Parts: sequence; C-alpha cells; structure tokens
Amino acid sequence: MSKQALVIGASGGIGQALSAGLSARGYAVTGLSRALDGLDITSEDSVAQHLGQLETPFDVVIVATGILADAHGPEKSLRTLTVDEMARLFAVNAIGPALILKHAVRLFPKDRKAAFAALSARVGSIGDNALGGWYSYRTSKAALNQIIRTASIELARSHKQLACIALHPGTVATDFTRNYPQHKTVPPTEAARNLINVIEGVSAAETGRFYDWAGKEVVW
Repeated sequence: MSKQALVIGASGGIGQALSAGLSARGYAVTGLSRALDGLDITSEDSVAQHLGQLETPFDVVIVATGILADAHGPEKSLRTLTVDEMARLFAVNAIGPALILKHAVRLFPKDRKAAFAALSARVGSIGDNALGGWYSYRTSKAALNQIIRTASIELARSHKQLACIALHPGTVATDFTRNYPQHKTVPPTEAARNLINVIEGVSAAETGRFYDWAGKEVVW
C-alpha cells in the first residue's frame, strides 16, 4: 500500500514541488490550498471543514504556507511596525499551522512512523538573530517554532512514532522571494527534494526540533 501524504498550501511554489517530489517517491498525495480548494488556514471553521472530510491516515503532513510581509516589505525598524501587519503574519504563519495540527491529529497513524512538518525560517531563530529587523516575520516564525515544540511533547504521549518538526527550506526561487534578489536561491524542485530527505530521515527521537534543508539542527 502506498504511503499517504497531505500537503497544505499545495498550489504554492514549494507546495507544488513538495507534492510532485512526494509523488515521485511513491506517496499518494492529497493537496489542499486556498487557491484551489478555498482552504483558509486562519479560519478554524475552514480548517475543520476541509480536514474533517479526510479519513486516510497520513504518514506525512506538511504545512507549506506562509507570508513574508505586505507590499511595503519586512520592517526595518520599530518605527514601521504596525498592529495590522503583525496580526496578519501571526494569523498566517503561526495560528494557521497550529489549527492544521490541531485538526490533523486524528489523521496520524499510531501504529507506524509518521511526520508533521511546517515550513519555518532561520530568521525565526532567537539564538541566530544577529541582524534585527523583520519584526513580524521573525516573531511569527518564532511562535510557530514554539507551537511545534510544545505540540511535540503532548503528541509524544499518544503518537509514539510521530515526529513533529520545523523546517528551514533555505531561500527558494518563488514569488514569495522574488523581491529579494540579493539572496542566493535554489529551485523549488531542489528545495523540495532536500526537505523530503529531512522529513524521511527523522524519527520520533528527533521530534520537537528545528532543522534546515540540509538536516542540520537550527538553534531556537
């Protein structure tokens, strides 16, 4: 029987590549997104409705959604920080994945290895922050990391073979990063291959950790 994978944000650049990469490795892939399915990860009613229609136990669940900033770009100083921008990024980058995980718990098998992964970012690391700026993005990803860490402790009690991890994909050449040409990028297919390698390589012993695309642990 094929392994089952669920990709949230499957219509995005990384989401499409992850879906294709998983399919190439023999997974039966189910994809959900706002663009194609009307899934709004910031609405619990929407998350409950869409995930409630699924029954297959999933060996892998990946949240590949995220938002970097509004049209003005990430904040460079406290002077440019706004309530609306920070709330918007927290809703998409932290609350959304938390809701997905909440409603996906019943979809994880208890009798075999499984993984939940959410795309975070190295700039969400507190210990790695030496440049400052990007307040909303940094803090929303730091919040996501804490959600993953906290959930991993709880779910280890009921799903002993489940690994919950945060992943830094690197800078991927998608619409998400097109306004930052100064950063070296990798094609989505390469990023997806790297991330799937990490996901398939972790076990329950590594649950609650934060890894980069090469499988190296990132400090919180």
